Amino acid sequence: MKIPMARGAAIALALGVAALAGLPAGATEDAGTIHAAILPFDAHVDIAPDFDSAANPASGDTTGQFDLPKIQRGGLKGAAVAVFVGQEAETPAYLVQARAAAEAQDATIHNFVRHYPQQVEQALTPADVHRIAAAGKFALVESIVNGGAFIDRVEDVDLWASRGARVFGFVHAGHNRLADSSRPALVRAEGASRNGGLSPLGKAVVVRLNSLGILIDVSQLSDAAFADVLALSKAPVVASHSDVRALVDNGRNLTDAQLDALGKNGGVVAINAFSAYLRPRDPAFTAKLEALKAEYGLKGDSSAALPLEKAKEYDRRYHELRASEPKANVDDLVKAIDHAVQRIGIDHVALSSDFNHGGGIIGWADEGEAGNVTAALVSHGYTKAQIGKLWSDNLLRVWGEAQALGR
Repeated sequence: MKIPMARGAAIALALGVAALAGLPAGATEDAGTIHAAILPFDAHVDIAPDFDSAANPASGDTTGQFDLPKIQRGGLKGAAVAVFVGQEAETPAYLVQARAAAEAQDATIHNFVRHYPQQVEQALTPADVHRIAAAGKFALVESIVNGGAFIDRVEDVDLWASRGARVFGFVHAGHNRLADSSRPALVRAEGASRNGGLSPLGKAVVVRLNSLGILIDVSQLSDAAFADVLALSKAPVVASHSDVRALVDNGRNLTDAQLDALGKNGGVVAINAFSAYLRPRDPAFTAKLEALKAEYGLKGDSSAALPLEKAKEYDRRYHELRASEPKANVDDLVKAIDHAVQRIGIDHVALSSDFNHGGGIIGWADEGEAGNVTAALVSHGYTKAQIGKLWSDNLLRVWGEAQALGR
């Protein structure tokens, strides 16, 4: 059964943002009209572990941040939905496990499309996204995060392309066989670099991705690996979920020089609703985090690797602690957008949530609140055309250029 669009709910949420900003009622109505008229597309979202299971169907209003009722409430018309596997030690046994996990997520994504054919359709091209959205359905683009966890041959890229993956990211938290990460894994006693950027296999994968017309995602890469990709890629690239280091000094964020390089490449940075990368860390929280690291003997380069179970325990406690950290809000998100736009231009900036993997801020806590982002952009003076570029036009253009350069 098709779930009706709850447009009033989205506009009510936008009204809340407008009231906080002191906007006149007319400006709020304009925001609602703009949001309904454009093509809001989330450049990076993950799926919850039990997404669309019998116990947690996507047709229901789940505890996750992405499901059909939230998509409808937020007026979202498409998203890049990730196949993601976490990084562990690179053993033959883990490669088998990682491949199985990636294939299971791929099956979940395809089953989501099959379960709701009147509401969801997979998009393989930017033209598909426009066609699907025009038909009143949700356009799902399959993406990959941390491909180096389950890809160990160049030919594997072709397999994932045949499954419908159209965006490819190399790493997550920790180095792998393709590239170095911006976040070396303390629990595995990783240093700042393992590959010096991209590995030889990673460089070959860049070439293959270009030839297949798959959009390369540079989020999560180390600075050296980021530079390697931009030097090698003949197509523009995307940073599908990245923020600004000039505002929050975190290695996961992009420097102004990296933003400049991305703009010169013709690419796009999708400013990400991830609180820790939008809001400088509170000193009290930082002290708690350092105490947790000390408890596990994690002291940077001098750390010893933790046994797997201890590493998982630390990861669980770290994320529990992070959940208590004060949250950024939509104005913080727009400040980061402003910085990127002023630095490299409106044509090179997009939006992403990173929902179900740590994303979520005050005002855009799930997909049902996507209208609040448009309202905040209106309050900061962005026009309808500019907001359309940020929500989807820029990303779809760059993806189309990458496809056109493929065979």
